Amino acid sequence: MKNTIYFLLLLLFLGSCKNASKDNNNDSAFLQDENLIDHPGKKLMETNCYVCHSPTATEADRIAPPMVAIKKHYISDDTSKEDFKTAIQEWIKNPSKDKAKMFGAVNRFGVMPKTPYPQETIDQIADYMFDNDIEEPEWFQKHFNQENRQGKGHGRGKEMGKGFHKGMGKAQLLEDKNTSYEALGLKYALSTKAELGKNLMGTIQKKGTLEALKFCNEKAYPLTDSMSIVNHAKIKRVSDLPRNQKNQANTKELQYIESFKTVIANNEEPKPIVEEMDDIVKFYYPITTNSMCLQCHGQPSTDIESKTLKSLAELYPNDKAIGYNVNQVRGIWSITFNKTNNE
Repeated sequence: MKNTIYFLLLLLFLGSCKNASKDNNNDSAFLQDENLIDHPGKKLMETNCYVCHSPTATEADRIAPPMVAIKKHYISDDTSKEDFKTAIQEWIKNPSKDKAKMFGAVNRFGVMPKTPYPQETIDQIADYMFDNDIEEPEWFQKHFNQENRQGKGHGRGKEMGKGFHKGMGKAQLLEDKNTSYEALGLKYALSTKAELGKNLMGTIQKKGTLEALKFCNEKAYPLTDSMSIVNHAKIKRVSDLPRNQKNQANTKELQYIESFKTVIANNEEPKPIVEEMDDIVKFYYPITTNSMCLQCHGQPSTDIESKTLKSLAELYPNDKAIGYNVNQVRGIWSITFNKTNNE
């Protein structure tokens, strides 16, 4: 009888150890997931890349390939992390058709606009991409298999778009109840930028710069207003050198524009400015130029064609928004929303 009791106690003890081990493993897996989500490269990729390389855009509405496609084309069986980082650095610093590895994307979308990012930013994004699954659009795998003979020939990158990150994109993470005001402001700014960018860049690609000017003149304000309504926030784009005088920055906004200019000039990653008041939050984030912007905002003698200048003069008689170079602060997002948006 005594032996039987000892035996039962032993089984109970072993069972407890097994359950404890299982719980510890679950805790470990949870911590790993949390660490992956907290990787700085993930947020930087969502902030800097998803505006054009969105994982949620339909195949027809795309203005650039999704990030998972970039990973699959740049990584093979013998690609090291350092090789991958170097390749991404070289492309972003000086994108050109002769350096492209994604010829189909270049033929469809054109060469990526040149936008110099801080080297540390690119390194962090590449580090995250190399080690982790990248969210892929629902249509992507079928498209990729069709384009690459059922997925053969891409080695390490072949299956790297699935896993627990699938479906865990920017929108889902930023909709969490505990989302910070900074993340919520970024969501409003970047979702509006993505909507404007999709329409603007799509118009440039399909109809040219002059049609894009008409789009900006007629549709930019209504689109921004509609995004304000959708997000229950007041969303503005303001500048110290506005094209449309309605976009003139106020005194405080002018101060923030100058502070962001210093950050960008020092080749640093900009951080949002968040002001909390009694019931509202004010959010500010820079709008910077890339090489595509210069078609309408660059140097009159070299970047902007004469017919574009003529159209600008007709549409915007008091235009101040020219003379920019790549990676300069064109203005800022100035967004106001209620604290209850975060509940």
